[in-house]
Amino acid sequence: MIQLSILKIIGYGPWTLTLGSDREHALQILQASLYKEIQRLFSEKNCLVFLNRADEFFVVSNGLTLNDHIEIQKSLAKSFDIGLSVSIGYGNSPFAANLKAHDGKKNEIVLNQEHNIFGYIDEESPKSVSIMHLDVDDLTSRRKTNSPYEISSIIFSLYAKISKFFLEKNSLTFFMGGDNFMIVASDDAKNSIEEFILSVKQENEITLNCGIGNAKTSREAVKLATKSLDTIREIRDSGKAKPAVYELSC
Repeated sequence: MIQLSILKIIGYGPWTLTLGSDREHALQILQASLYKEIQRLFSEKNCLVFLNRADEFFVVSNGLTLNDHIEIQKSLAKSFDIGLSVSIGYGNSPFAANLKAHDGKKNEIVLNQEHNIFGYIDEESPKSVSIMHLDVDDLTSRRKTNSPYEISSIIFSLYAKISKFFLEKNSLTFFMGGDNFMIVASDDAKNSIEEFILSVKQENEITLNCGIGNAKTSREAVKLATKSLDTIREIRDSGKAKPAVYELSC
């Protein structure tokens, strides 16, 4: 069972129009500042925030209660003029949790009216999460023949491919910057990762490494996934045959 919290800026479109036409720089500053603060507040509670769109954030919120969410909403309200809604859901897969959170917001299942919190929360059932951390092996060599923008185009095309493949496995993919991706993964996704890595190598001539972390909370799972990825690099650098996938659990 996994718990997911989706934060979204309330009335963002109409609010941006009040800033006039010369607003884009201000919006980018706001979005970056908002992401920084949301990440800080949730990471202090052993969670990790994934940037879905600049006005929307996904949090694997295993272990967080309704009161935890209220506390974070209060803190954000003090720091920003804009408001955010929170939709909470849980399920046996990341995508199922996403659907339940969406259903709670769509049908206005109110958990706390004052702080715009909707959805469904299960504070009793044990939660767990698997995170897959992927990166491109030896992207540096491509920079010898491709410009920075061409590299970005390759990475975004890869992002679309990863997202589509793992959505069919009831999993959620997020671009983390550089050549790094994280997948909030179902068991089906973990069982399919070697197949996916092979297909990308054959079809796109791109080699991927994948570290997997399994834990009760998202921050701990990401820590283990990144440690797994670091282990793959260490094995590679030692001259031994590196595995494409390495997995750690706690």
